[in-house]
Amino acid sequence: MEHSGSFKKYGDAPVFGDIGTGTMFDAYVWKQNGRFRMDVSWRPKTALAVTFSDDGIHWEDPVITLECDPSAGENNLNRNCVIPDPHGNGYLMWYTGQYWEGSHGKSWIGIARSDDGIRFERHYKAPVLVPEMDFEKESVMNPFVMYENGKFRMWYAAGETYEPNVICYAESDDGILWEKYAQNPMFRCAPENEYEQNRIGAVQLLKENDGYLMFYIGYRDINTACICAARSKDGITGWQRVPENPLVMPTPGGWDEDSCYKPTVIRDEDGTCHLWYNGRRESFEYIGYATGRIAD
Repeated sequence: MEHSGSFKKYGDAPVFGDIGTGTMFDAYVWKQNGRFRMDVSWRPKTALAVTFSDDGIHWEDPVITLECDPSAGENNLNRNCVIPDPHGNGYLMWYTGQYWEGSHGKSWIGIARSDDGIRFERHYKAPVLVPEMDFEKESVMNPFVMYENGKFRMWYAAGETYEPNVICYAESDDGILWEKYAQNPMFRCAPENEYEQNRIGAVQLLKENDGYLMFYIGYRDINTACICAARSKDGITGWQRVPENPLVMPTPGGWDEDSCYKPTVIRDEDGTCHLWYNGRRESFEYIGYATGRIAD
């Protein structure tokens, strides 16, 4: 990929994760009580964790929030989303549960709840979303959930387990029983764009005055990825890719030279986007940070 990406990376090293922690990936960053909160996947622990920061760059030591439940057939947890419970004082988490045997895997989405936002317990024993359609193949994963107008709205990736293929959508009254959008998949790759000709995955949305801005992964091939964005009036149909694409791309010779994955974004009132992402070089994968703007 020759394009350098329209966003500016912070420094030449990750902002979270190192040899000591091992792989930290698939973060979701949001503001909690005035601080940056990062819910993150911790691969060596096969668990989910949380860390906090005052500036989005310097992060505290991670604390595990949810561990695998072997009795539920899980041997890995990752790719979660946490929001304040709109019906109470606690927090809700949707997460990806996985089972791997050799090179074959499968994924589903579960739900957990916490009173303090740190110690989570499964809110419902069974998965709340499983692959059912042909295009979902063996996996649904990477839920992003937003609560609007009395409904939970979920955007999720589906397809192959190693890396998904398409983006889908579902709605729920209680966060447990979900109705999938009848016209799924909601969003597919655009093969005419070299940087997303193979597949797409891993979304986060921001609400705008006249619609939604979606950040996603574009894959040139299964091992090479970058960060992109698109807009829609209703968050489901009529998606238009932004002209600033691709936003973040691998830096040759850098710590993220192989792939830039899984965007998570906070946008300031002046329009500046603060974007955290997975960067990978060979088997080493940590969290990087970049900033930029996307025109209205």
